[in-house]
Amino acid sequence: MPVADATFGIGDLARLTGVPVRTIRFYCDEGILESVRSTGGHRRFDRAAVERLGLVKRLRGLGLGLVSVRRVLAGEHSVAEVVAAERAALDVQLADLAWRRASLRAVEEAGPAERAARLELLAAVRGGEAARAALIDFWRRTMVAPVSDAMLSAFVTLAVPEPPADPTPPQVVAFAELFALAGDRSLTRGLLQRARASAELIADEDELMDAIGEACALAVPLVRAGEPPRAGAALDRFVAAHASVRRASDTPRFRNRLLSYVAPDRDPRMRRYWRLAAEAGDDPVTLGTSYVWLTDSLERSVNAS
Repeated sequence: MPVADATFGIGDLARLTGVPVRTIRFYCDEGILESVRSTGGHRRFDRAAVERLGLVKRLRGLGLGLVSVRRVLAGEHSVAEVVAAERAALDVQLADLAWRRASLRAVEEAGPAERAARLELLAAVRGGEAARAALIDFWRRTMVAPVSDAMLSAFVTLAVPEPPADPTPPQVVAFAELFALAGDRSLTRGLLQRARASAELIADEDELMDAIGEACALAVPLVRAGEPPRAGAALDRFVAAHASVRRASDTPRFRNRLLSYVAPDRDPRMRRYWRLAAEAGDDPVTLGTSYVWLTDSLERSVNAS
């Protein structure tokens, strides 16, 4: 059929584009492709339909759904925008698949004695993002003292690891154990009781958290080097941070009181939390593990005095 002809029959359109006749009919029924009827009642298509169908074919070849295709054809979104959205959706699916694969491997690699417990542990978590959301909620619930959104966000970034795109079996197990800790009501109650009691004594929670962060940063290289908990500049900064917001001085008596105050942080479950958070992430030494090192250093300091 001459290219110059005003319209094409459905068979001609199929040959020009490589799209089956049945598929063209479907696109017409769905309103994606427009046609006119000949006097004999047959579908006829203009030159624009060839280009339009070619674009539809390419977009569908990339796996885009009809909703996205319609938006491109209607000019609501550009090709770049729908492709970016599709890629983002695939990233989520791939992350879910990677999590499932690592979870299955974790159960497969577990010994017979622990396989049932590990299966139950991992089955409770629906994915890395779900675990992370539960951990964020855990910290938000246990922080009753007034703290700025910026400080809370910074703390959550440090306390809650990002799920790896391609986790290992030990990492998914660590996340699952963190998820279980976040659901421990007695642990939450202990942290809440401490938080409520300290809210009346601490002048500025943001100042305290910022200063503790500085102390933890000083401790990080010591922890990384395998130094045992001990006195020094990092511990002094940690104690000074607490003393400042309580309008007190760094004395042996204050350090003894401070050890009681940080007792909930020294709960074996919290110590385990920070260890698991490090295992779930990419760095075995974090500000959380450094915080534990500082509280151990404080205990040694009190016992030595």
